[in-house]
Parts: sequence; C-alpha cells; structure tokens
Amino acid sequence: MSDCIFCKIVKAEVPCIKIYEDADFLAFMDIFPVAKGHALLIPKNHIEWMQDCNNDTISKTFIICKNLMQNIKKNIDCDYIQIGVVGEQVPHFHVHLIPQKNGHLLPRWPIISYDTDNEINEYANKIKGE
Repeated sequence: MSDCIFCKIVKAEVPCIKIYEDADFLAFMDIFPVAKGHALLIPKNHIEWMQDCNNDTISKTFIICKNLMQNIKKNIDCDYIQIGVVGEQVPHFHVHLIPQKNGHLLPRWPIISYDTDNEINEYANKIKGE
C-alpha cells in the first residue's frame, strides 16, 4: 500500500531503529512509546487486519513475539512484556511489545454494560454463529 507508513518503513523510505528483521517480518522501536523499550512487530507484506492473515503468518508473528519478549525481559529492567494488537492508527497489522513493571498499569479501555441481562448471551451466540 503506497501510503502506509509501515510499508514505507519496510521499503526503507522512512527510517526506523530495527531490532529484528527476516525475509517476512520487521521489528522496530516505536517512535511514540508508552514505555521505554516499546517496540512494534509487523509482517512485511501489507495486511490491514490480523483476522485477514493466514495461519502461517499468525503463527510466525507470535513465535517472533515470544523471542523478542524474551530478549526484552533479559536486557531491559522490566517484570513482563505486555502485547497489544490494535490497528486504528496505522492500517497495517502490528503487535506492540511494551516492557512493564508490576503495578504500573497502562490506561484501560472504558468498561460498558449490556442493556439487558440476556444481551451478553445474545452476543455470545452471535459470535459462536448460532
């Protein structure tokens, strides 16, 4: 995709600080971090949403995530690495890897309520395809 910032990073049209690269994936430091050491992992092929990835890409993504998480945990002062898959800011599937300390909580999403007691079951059945 010609206007995707992550595709431009893959093509070296936009600079980044790489922490991992292979033929299919690239990991680099987030320039708008929420914690020191915050990194992003992307597939090099433009895929907008995670649910549109093939199973091989999903599997490889999370194997690489695990390896990066181990490197981060070993080399940065943190208790664990929080991951997040969001995509509204950049329409290219990416995983955030965020070093965290126990007790330091990132802002949470607002909590909503179902309108009726049965509504949660209605949504569950829709998701299950019933």
